[in-house]
Amino acid sequence: MYGLIAKISVVPGQRDALAALLREVSQALPGCLSYVIATDPADSDALWITEVWDSQASHQGSLSLPAVQAAMTKGRGMIAGFSNRVETVPIGGHGLPRPALR
Repeated sequence: MYGLIAKISVVPGQRDALAALLREVSQALPGCLSYVIATDPADSDALWITEVWDSQASHQGSLSLPAVQAAMTKGRGMIAGFSNRVETVPIGGHGLPRPALR
C-alpha cells in the first residue's frame, strides 16, 4: 500500500469550496482505498488530506484522470500552498484490507 498525508493552505474563505471539490472528485479513484479530508481546528484556512492507495502507481495514474485534471484546474485558485507532505506505507487499520499472513 501507499499513503500520503498533506496539509493544504487555502485562500481565505475558500476552505469549504475546496473541501467540497475534493469530496466530489475523490468518489471514483481507481485504487484509492481511503481519502479523508479534514479541517484543522487550529487553522481555519487549512485542510488535511490523508490518502491510502493500493499502490503508488495507482496514485500516480489518478493524476491523469480527466475528472482529477478538471478538479485541479478548478481548485488551483483556491489553494495558497502545500506543506507537511509525508509519504507513508500503510500496514492496516479499520477499513483497509488485511495484509496476508506471512
